[in-house]
Amino acid sequence: MTAPATRRVTSLMAAIADTGRDRTRGGYTRPVYSTAELDLRGWFVAEAQARGLDVETDRNGVIWAWWDLPSRDRAGAIVTGSHLDSVPGGGAFDGPLGVASALAAVDVLREQGRRPDRALAIAVFPEEEGSRYGIACLGSRILTGAIAVEKALALKDEDGGTFAEHSRAAGLDPERMGPDAERLAQIGAFIELHVEQGRGLIDLGQPVAIGSSILGHGRWRLTFTGQGNHAGTTLMRDRHDPLVAAAGVIAQIPGIAARHEGARATVGRLQPVPGGTNVIASRVDVWLDVRHPEDAVTALVVEQIAALARDLAAGQGCGVDLREESLSPTTHFDPGLRRRLEDALPDAPVLDTGAGHDAGILAAHVPTAMLFVRNPTGVSHAHEEHVEDDDAETGAEVLADALMGDLGIA
Repeated sequence: MTAPATRRVTSLMAAIADTGRDRTRGGYTRPVYSTAELDLRGWFVAEAQARGLDVETDRNGVIWAWWDLPSRDRAGAIVTGSHLDSVPGGGAFDGPLGVASALAAVDVLREQGRRPDRALAIAVFPEEEGSRYGIACLGSRILTGAIAVEKALALKDEDGGTFAEHSRAAGLDPERMGPDAERLAQIGAFIELHVEQGRGLIDLGQPVAIGSSILGHGRWRLTFTGQGNHAGTTLMRDRHDPLVAAAGVIAQIPGIAARHEGARATVGRLQPVPGGTNVIASRVDVWLDVRHPEDAVTALVVEQIAALARDLAAGQGCGVDLREESLSPTTHFDPGLRRRLEDALPDAPVLDTGAGHDAGILAAHVPTAMLFVRNPTGVSHAHEEHVEDDDAETGAEVLADALMGDLGIA
C-alpha cells in the first residue's frame, strides 16, 4: 500500500500530544477520571460531534459515538474503538491510537462515499489499563458482568479513593452501574485497532497485523507482614522485615518464569508500609503479573512463586498472603470474523499478543477482532512507544476497509 497523503490520524494525535504529559517519569500519565483522562474524553466527544455522530455516555462510563442508519436501527452494529487512560509514564499511542483511528476511519469512508450497511459506533472504554484501581479492562468487565459491580465500586486507588467516588465525581451514578445486556445486544461485531506492543511487525516488515488471540494473564497481590520497628535501634538478629522477604522473592521471579517456555512474570509495583527511610516496614504489598498461552502454566508459575514466598517469609519470621485481583484466560478471537478480515486484508500477517484488551473481555459475548499497527521501537508501556505517521494513516485506512467488509453479521 502506498503512503497515505492525508494526515488524519496524525492531526488527531497532535491535538492531544500535551494532555497528561508526565514531566517526572516521561511519557504520559492519564489514569481514568483524572483531569488528563477527562480532558481526553472531552476531546473525543467534541471530535465525534464535529462529525455529526450521536454521542452518549452509558451508565458504566463507556462513551458511544453513533453513525446511524436513517432508520436509527442500532441492532447488530459494527463497533470499533479503544481506551484513553494510560499506565504511569506510558506511551502516546496505547489506547488513543485506536480512538483516533476510528474517527479517521469514519472520515475515510465519508470521503470515499461509502458507509456500512448497518449502524456503526465508536466506543471508548474507561480504566482499560487498571493503573488506578488495579483491575484491567474494568469498564468492559462491568459492562459484561465479568466482575461483580459491588467489588468494582469498592476498589480503591493508592490515595484511598474508591471507584464509586471517582465515578460519581465524573458525573456517573454508581447505583446504576452493572451488567448491560441491552447494550451488548446492540454489538454485532467489535474490531479494536491498537498499537502493537511487541516486535512482530518489525520483524515481518508489515505495517498492520490481524490479532489471533490474547495470552491468558492475571494480577495477584502478595502481602508480606512482619514487625515494624526502628531502623537504628533494632539489631539485625531481632528483625522480622517483610521487605527482605519480598526482595528475595522478586529477585527469583525471572528464573521461575524462565523455566516455563513462553511465560512472562513481572513485578511492576511494590509498596512498603509505612514507607519511611528510617523505619523497618510492617507490611509490604507486591503486585505480580503473570502470563502464558496455557492457563495451567500461568497457574503453575503463580503457585511456584507463592511457595517461594511462603518459604522466604518464614525465614524472616514473617507471614505472607496471596490474593488474586484479576484473571483472564487465553482468549481466541472469533474465527469467522478473523477469516473475513484475512480475506479483506490478504497482506496482513496474523499475530497473537501478550497484552490484555477490552476486545478480549467482550469476546465471551460478541464476535471480536483486533488490528495491530507497527511500533518501530517494539517498546510499550513506556515513553519510547512509537508509530510512524504513514503506518498510523495506513492503519486507519485498513480499519475503514475492515468496517466495510463482509463481516458475516446476521
